[in-house]
Amino acid sequence: MYEKVPQNVKDVIKTLTTAGHEAFVVGGCVRDMVIGRQPKDWDITTNARPEEVQTLFSDSFYENDFGTVGVKVTPFLPHGKEGREHDVIEVTTYRIETTYSDKRRPDDVVFVDTIEEDLARRDFTINAMALGEDDVLRDPFGGREDIRRKSIRAVGDPQRRFEEDALRMMRAVRFCAEIGFDIEQRTRDAIVAHADSIKDIAIERIRDEFSRIVMSSHPRQGIQLLSDMHLLKHFMPELEEGIGVEQNHHHIYTVWEHNLRALAMCPSAKLSVRLAALLHDVGKPRSKRGVGRNCTFYNHEYIGERMARKILSRMRYPKKVIDHTALLVRNHMFYYSVGEVTESAVRRVIAKVGKENIKDLIDVRIGDRLGSGSAKAKPYKLRHFEYMVEKVSHDAVNVKMLKINGDIMIKEMGFTPGPKIGAILETLLAEVIDDASKNTLPYLRKRAMELNEEDLDTLRARARERIALQRKEDEAALKKRYWVK
Repeated sequence: MYEKVPQNVKDVIKTLTTAGHEAFVVGGCVRDMVIGRQPKDWDITTNARPEEVQTLFSDSFYENDFGTVGVKVTPFLPHGKEGREHDVIEVTTYRIETTYSDKRRPDDVVFVDTIEEDLARRDFTINAMALGEDDVLRDPFGGREDIRRKSIRAVGDPQRRFEEDALRMMRAVRFCAEIGFDIEQRTRDAIVAHADSIKDIAIERIRDEFSRIVMSSHPRQGIQLLSDMHLLKHFMPELEEGIGVEQNHHHIYTVWEHNLRALAMCPSAKLSVRLAALLHDVGKPRSKRGVGRNCTFYNHEYIGERMARKILSRMRYPKKVIDHTALLVRNHMFYYSVGEVTESAVRRVIAKVGKENIKDLIDVRIGDRLGSGSAKAKPYKLRHFEYMVEKVSHDAVNVKMLKINGDIMIKEMGFTPGPKIGAILETLLAEVIDDASKNTLPYLRKRAMELNEEDLDTLRARARERIALQRKEDEAALKKRYWVK
C-alpha cells in the first residue's frame, strides 16, 4: 500500500528516517487508502520534536502549540488551487492530550515516544492507523476491520472521546455521510448521552461539519442521524418541525421525509443549492391549514425564505450563501405548464431570480420532484421551460436591458435627476416584460413622457398593484397545480 503514497510525501518521510527518526503517514489519508479513495491531504507523524523537524526542513513553519510543523513542498495535491507556489505537508510529533476543559481543545499536549501512544488519542478507529516505509499497517484498534464492517467506532472509551471534544459527534455523523458507514452501538449511545454538549462548540465549527454532511454522498442519512442522536435540535430545530407533518395529494411523504429526500436527489454540487433543496419546504409546518389530504400550505415559500435566512444567519454562513439559498427557497414554487405559461411569464421568472440562477432553480425543482416520489427528474415541462428561457434570453428582464436609460432621459429628454426616473424605468420594464416588442427607443421615449405626467406616489402605487396582481395570478396557478380551491 505504501507505493500509493505520493513521492513528495515519501521524500519527507525519507528525510526524517535517514536522520534516525520514526515517521509514518497517519489518519485520514491512511483511512482513504484502505477504503480505496483518493486522499485529499497527507499528514505525517514522527517521534522527532518540532525543532528537529524544522532543522531538517528549512522551508517550514511552526505556528501552533500542538507539535505540528508545516513543511512546504512542490505542488502535488490533486485538489489544490491552480498556480499555487507550494503545498504543505503537516508533520506532527507523537503526542497525547491532557484534559479538555472547554470540550473543544486540549488544555495541553505532551510529546510521547511511540506511535501506539499517539494513535490512542485519536477519535475513531478508522483514523487511528499509520503506515511506514516498511509497508506495515499499524492498526492497534482494529480500524481496518471496522472499515470492512463499515462501522464508525470510537477509539477506547467513547464517553471520554466526546467529553474531550464534542465536535467529534458531528464528525462521526459526517464520516457516515461521506463514506456510507454506520455508527457502532456503544459510540452511538455515547453520542446520545453527550448530545447536549454540542452547545459548547462554536457555531462556525458546527456549520463547517454540517456543510460537509450536506455536500456528502449520503446527505439524507447524515441529517437523519443528526436528528436521531439529538444533535440537530441544538442548531437547526426548525427543520425538525416537519417531522410527522403530513402533506396533501401532491406528496406521499411527510414534510421532514420530503425535505431530506429532496436534498438527496438534488443534482447540484453547490452548497447554497443543496441547502435550498433541504430547506425549500421548511415553512410548510407553520403555514399548514386543514387536515388530511386536502390540507394547504399557502405562502410557505415566503415563510420558508424568512426561516432559511434566520437559520443560516444564526449559523454564520456567508451572506452570499444566505442570499442565494433564500432566493431559491422563495422562488422554488414557480408555475410552468406547456401551453399555459406565456413568454411574458417566463420573463417574469427570469426577472425575479436572474438568468444566472435558472439552472440552480431547476436543480432545486428536480430534487423537489424526486423527493416527492416522482419517477422523472426532468420531465418535458422542465425541459420546455429551459427552452423558453433560452428563447427569451435576449429580451429585457431588468432595467439595464431597456433601450432607454437615465442618461437618455436626462440629457436628451430633459428629465430632472431623481427617484422618479427609477420609478418610470421600473414601470417601463414591467410593460416590456409583458410585451417584448415594446422595447424600442421610440415607444419607450413616448411612454416615458406620458408617465412623467404622473406623480411619484402614483407610479409607485401602480408598481405595487402590478406586483399584487401578479402574485394573485401565481397563487391561482399554484392552487390549480395542487387541486385546491
